[in-house]
Amino acid sequence: MIGNKIKKGRELIMPYDSVSDLPASVRDNLPKHAREVYLAAFNNAWEEYKNAEDRKGGASREEVAHKIAWSAVKNKYEKTTDGTWKSKE
Repeated sequence: MIGNKIKKGRELIMPYDSVSDLPASVRDNLPKHAREVYLAAFNNAWEEYKNAEDRKGGASREEVAHKIAWSAVKNKYEKTTDGTWKSKE
């Protein structure tokens, strides 16, 4: 662990400080606002589910946080047939 970051191999992960820290699969595919939604939801879930007993089925903290972040994005955005994400509003 380095500061508030966890080190996985040579890569620092969680929580994310900015959208530029998000995984490439998020950064390269979501529009700016959707990345901001993902970031906020991930970081909130990272804190909320830090205790293993708060997570279901033995899921890791990282897995839970990513699932919640994607769910938050999917509440506000939808993936189009061409693979891009557009706001539902």
